[in-house]
Amino acid sequence: MRRRVYLETTVISYLTAPRPSRTVIVAAHQEITVDWWERRRHDFDLVVSELVLREAAAGDPEAAQRRLAALAGLPRLALTESALQFGTEFLRRRLLPEKAAEDGMHIAVATVHSVDYLLTWNCAHIANPEIQERLAEFLFERGFVLPFICTPEELLGGAR
Repeated sequence: MRRRVYLETTVISYLTAPRPSRTVIVAAHQEITVDWWERRRHDFDLVVSELVLREAAAGDPEAAQRRLAALAGLPRLALTESALQFGTEFLRRRLLPEKAAEDGMHIAVATVHSVDYLLTWNCAHIANPEIQERLAEFLFERGFVLPFICTPEELLGGAR
């Protein structure tokens, strides 16, 4: 059985950028994302949520069109009542800062749907080990397992 990967919006944004960023680190992330997309995406079942589609559709119309085209045909995970409750609890218990409410929803959706990996370039609030530790404990106490949260660079390394 293939592992499922939830694609968070930053991955799609880096994938579909029309040109490399002037920021060296962001440009490297873009290149790594394209490499992962070309070499590894077929090793997994990719999924998104309505939240990813909504975020991808925002902003510059041409950029939004590129992002949505990359997401076309991918299965969508429902924003369930359980996911909404977890997202709310993440904030209420201060497991995530208020400004990271949507980030928490990505984590909650991926968790309630038992996704194996949550792929992101958001290292402030999603791929943050200190936050992950708190979330994993909270979720474990409720019978859920936090997905492995990683960047495309980390998931690129497992290629056979």
